[in-house]
Amino acid sequence: MYSFKNDYSEGAHPQILNALLETNLVQEEGYGEDQYSLKAAELLKERMNSADAAVHFLTGGTQTNMAAIAAFLRPYEAAVAAATGHINVHETGAIEATGHKVLAVPCAKDGKLTPEGIQSMIDAHPDEHMVKPKLVYLSDTTENGAVYTKGELEAISAFCKSQQLLLYLDGARLGSALTSKANDLELSDLPKLVDAFYVGGTKNGALLGEALVICNDVLKADFRYMMKQRGAMLAKGRVTGIQFLELFRDNLFFDLAAHANAMALKLAETIKAAGYEFLTPPISNQIFPILPDELLSVLHRNFQFFDWEKVDDHHSAARLVTSWATKEEAVDAFTASLKEKVTK
Repeated sequence: MYSFKNDYSEGAHPQILNALLETNLVQEEGYGEDQYSLKAAELLKERMNSADAAVHFLTGGTQTNMAAIAAFLRPYEAAVAAATGHINVHETGAIEATGHKVLAVPCAKDGKLTPEGIQSMIDAHPDEHMVKPKLVYLSDTTENGAVYTKGELEAISAFCKSQQLLLYLDGARLGSALTSKANDLELSDLPKLVDAFYVGGTKNGALLGEALVICNDVLKADFRYMMKQRGAMLAKGRVTGIQFLELFRDNLFFDLAAHANAMALKLAETIKAAGYEFLTPPISNQIFPILPDELLSVLHRNFQFFDWEKVDDHHSAARLVTSWATKEEAVDAFTASLKEKVTK
């Protein structure tokens, strides 16, 4: 049974495994002060054209979001997120557990925030008897597979600056976003538009690891203290450093993301050709076809995927996720099963 449930079912790209093996017996400093982590941080800053950025390597997305947001906010301040946002839905109250409320904004099917949506939360929290909206949380791609255009991100960034709000971008699937055909952002645009963001490795070919990039000078001080306190500082920090050094030494990070997108679009083309629609436009490595429940039951016999959302009494949106390691044969097998059912 082949899984289209997520983009972290496989281990890691062989180039990364080889790098870990080749450096295995080299003695190094701990806690991210090894030569590989330091080189990877410099390489990322070079790729972003942001020499002044602070780069920290953490193990996973929830941990990164929790440590960053807890560090950036004062006790009475809150994060604003789309209702579908990861910190609101899929992190077991991690942000609230640090003492910071998540203010959920109703959003369209694409899961994007807008300045108007953010303003609604500012208006709803006018004084010191309520939490103070201070940080805006975005994810690119969104939980529903959409990407922010440069114009959209510029508008949100300008709005946040005008309202003295921090702008933080969750980049768990940033590789997919930046290599999407619908994207017009560059990695180098992000330090100019957001206060902090992270580059996701876990969902793009690494065994584990995210690279948090802090762009706002005010937020940089003492972040390693927060990492240590939150259990986010690996003694063997080399493990994440080596992986990001391999991902960005050449074009591997973007090549892997582009492959995941290509496999998803190949799936989407067959599904479209069969006459089915999508919950959101298929433009990243997460696609959400709306299929008859009977067909979904048949497909579940040979493939794993999430039934995402009920659309009507007889149809549901499924979530199909492709990865850096998805083979065309798996895509072909899925589409063959779909076509066989459709033609019967």
